[in-house]
Parts: sequence; C-alpha cells; structure tokens
Amino acid sequence: MLMLCGGISGFLAGLLGIGGGMILVFNHLGFGQNVIVHMAIATGMATILFTTTSAIWAHHKHNSIDWKLVAGLSPGLVIGSLVGGSEIFEVINTSWLSLFFAMFIVYTSIQMIINKKPSAGRELPGTLGLFSFGAFTGVIASLVGAGGAFITVPFMLWCNVKPHTAMASSSGLGFPIAAAATIGYMYGSWGNPNLPAGSMGFVYLPAVLCIVAVSIFTAPLGAKMARKLNVAQLKRIFGVILFMLAAFMFNESRKAFGF
Repeated sequence: MLMLCGGISGFLAGLLGIGGGMILVFNHLGFGQNVIVHMAIATGMATILFTTTSAIWAHHKHNSIDWKLVAGLSPGLVIGSLVGGSEIFEVINTSWLSLFFAMFIVYTSIQMIINKKPSAGRELPGTLGLFSFGAFTGVIASLVGAGGAFITVPFMLWCNVKPHTAMASSSGLGFPIAAAATIGYMYGSWGNPNLPAGSMGFVYLPAVLCIVAVSIFTAPLGAKMARKLNVAQLKRIFGVILFMLAAFMFNESRKAFGF
C-alpha cells in the first residue's frame, strides 16, 4: 500500500508540483493514536525530499522552472517550515487548521476548474513580499504535511505566472519546505518514548523507503505528461486534485470533532 501511494504521489509531484504528503496518511499500521497523525504528516513530508528531487530534475531539463522565483520564496519557506515543524507541530490541534484550509482549497479548486483568468496587471510582489508569503506558506505546509503547492501554485497563478511554470516551480519550492520541516519534526520529537522502532523522531523510516523506491521513478512520468497538456487541462486537473484534498481534510476534521 505504501509503494502504491508512493507511485501516485510521485506522479502527482511531477505533473502538478504537489509533494504528495497529504495523501500519505497511514492509519492502519498499529501505532498509538497519540502519535499516528504526527507520524503520518512527518513521514509524508520526508518523502517529498526525494519525490521533488526527481520531479525537479525532470522539469529542469526542459527549462520549465523559474529559478529566480524559487530563490525569492525559498528563504521564507525554510524559516517558516523550521518554526512550524519544531515549535508548533507537536502541540497544535490540526483539526481547526485542516477545516479552515479545506474551505480555502474548495474556493481555489473552483477557480481552477472554471479556468478563471487573473487580473491582467497583477504581478509578483517584491523581495519582502515574497519572503513574507514564503514564511506563511512554510508554517502552514509544515503543520498540514504538504509540500506547499496547494498555496504556492494558486498564488503564482494569481500573480500571472504561466501555469506550466507555476506547477514546475512548485516542485523546486517543495524541496526547501520538506528539508526544513523534516529537520524540525525530528528535532522537536527526538526521544519521544511513544514512537515505534525504525523512527527518527516522527519520521518512520521503513515507510519512507517503501514510498521513495517507487515515487522517484513515477515523478518524471508526471512531468512528461504535464508538458503535453494545455493550460486549461492542467488547471482543471489541479482543481480536481485540490477538491479531493479538501474532501479528505473535511472528513478528517469531521471525525476529529465527533460528527
């Protein structure tokens, strides 16, 4: 099952720039309920390190990534992910956070599916704006266990970045988020007595190995398909994936709130 999830998440990372962390939630491995959600999120984020590396290389070979934009957002992403992963992650109740962002994602997915065009004069913000947005994205991504594409791609499209460039660049942004957040997860949970054997903090290494073994091969396939799709098709596929993610987050929030 983990290898199947790895194959799917790798393909989606190459196609849409998403890290796949949100779909790598393992609820049936017999771990304690007091750590399983945190372990699922942290392990999913750790796999993004490898998935995005494969996707980055596939996109870079075709000059699809805006490295200047990646460089502008990365410092904020790293700081935000470190803070979220090490200082906030273990103590926060993610139910309200999941509910709020599920509503945000529903709105975003509708804009994608109907292919709504942004204002023609809108541009990317300056250095301070990119850093601030990156820090915000890093914190949120580290708390919900995603590579950040569910925030960065809509933001880039809103700023009139071309869809193919936005989704390819989000692969490049997924790596600094995953690296910083994974370090934060491990640092913040090191020595936790409730964790199973094979864990480094909240990161469960056997699951990482199973997922990565497949995802690094499927990511280039997703990147290849992305180049074959037109703008409207790519945005609609991203919108549908976001809608499915929102449904998952709503369901998890519903169960947490007991209704």
